[in-house]
Amino acid sequence: MANEQTKSKQTEKKSAQKKPNFFQKIFKYLRDVKGEYRKIVWPTWKQVWNNTLAVLACVLVVAVVVWGLDAVFYWVRSLIFAR
Repeated sequence: MANEQTKSKQTEKKSAQKKPNFFQKIFKYLRDVKGEYRKIVWPTWKQVWNNTLAVLACVLVVAVVVWGLDAVFYWVRSLIFAR
């Protein structure tokens, strides 16, 4: 009997706690987005410039390696399939 009373009390508590409606969920989401946006640490222009130069240097190195491999494979192909 005591078990039934505690179960009925728990169901009453659950029904008393209403689920947030659609608009409340949207406003909560937007509040959370605003809070996360405030945590962003933006890089300085010097950091952006340094990172840009590092990316360009890596792209240049990879381009040279691919060009070199292409030249080697072309040379090997010309040796194998020479007329």
